[in-house]
Amino acid sequence: MQKGWFKAAGLNVRMEDGNGSVSTVQMLGAGDHFDVGHASLAAMMIGRDKGMPLKAIAPFMTSTDIGALVPSDSDIEGPAQLKGKKVLYTAGSLEAPFIDFFLKAGKLNRADVDLLSVDASAKAATYAVKRADAVISTIPFILPSVTRQRQSRPLPFSAYGLDMVSFGLFTNEKKLEEKKEAIGKFASIVAYGWQYIMDGHEAEAVNAIVAQRPQARLDKGILAEQLNALKPYFPQNREQQIGMVNPDDFKKSVSTLHKVGSIQHKLDPDEYYVRDLVQPIANVAPEIVK
Repeated sequence: MQKGWFKAAGLNVRMEDGNGSVSTVQMLGAGDHFDVGHASLAAMMIGRDKGMPLKAIAPFMTSTDIGALVPSDSDIEGPAQLKGKKVLYTAGSLEAPFIDFFLKAGKLNRADVDLLSVDASAKAATYAVKRADAVISTIPFILPSVTRQRQSRPLPFSAYGLDMVSFGLFTNEKKLEEKKEAIGKFASIVAYGWQYIMDGHEAEAVNAIVAQRPQARLDKGILAEQLNALKPYFPQNREQQIGMVNPDDFKKSVSTLHKVGSIQHKLDPDEYYVRDLVQPIANVAPEIVK
């Protein structure tokens, strides 16, 4: 938006900040107000399992960013050492169904830890001021925001057999029929934007975020750290273009979500995405890369 890429491609785009993945999925699944959503694609898969006509169009983060944060100077090396500890989480969030399986990897259950549900907006601050021994959330977002007050390290859920796709773009099947060309252009430009950032333009991205949200009082230092913290969750194989669908990512996601009971029907992984909608930017809007 900041660089005028949408306009250069002939798109008139209006963006609104959301209020979490679950809310975004519900808006796209049940409403007609938005054409594309950006959220956890695992949350989108759960919505489709419940009958919402949604499909992924551009996966960006292909490994889950959910996990626990623990103090760097603690003896907590995994879920087993959380016994008797106070752990923050948010009930009703995407992370909640995975907690039992994470604890099970340490031969614990919920009765073995002091689980405290707090609002998502309060988790980072509550943990940072040492009112809990651990916090479960999205690692790249929360780690940079707490580390200045409390040095911490992550325990990624993916290390305990709980891996799945994370953030990306998705749409309603009806919208895809009506606006396929425009939605494909939009997804291709956003995918190119992520690649542009990862290729050494992080500072430019931070400035764009701040410029687009002048009232938000965003900290550029934390934003830069969050962008860097996101990198390991993007495809590590350079042959897999950011935003392009890899069926294996959805196979592992179906397996994980079914295992924890978040999806019931275990649809074929191909049911959750549209392939080949994201195209190389030179095919979509060559003037952007001139």
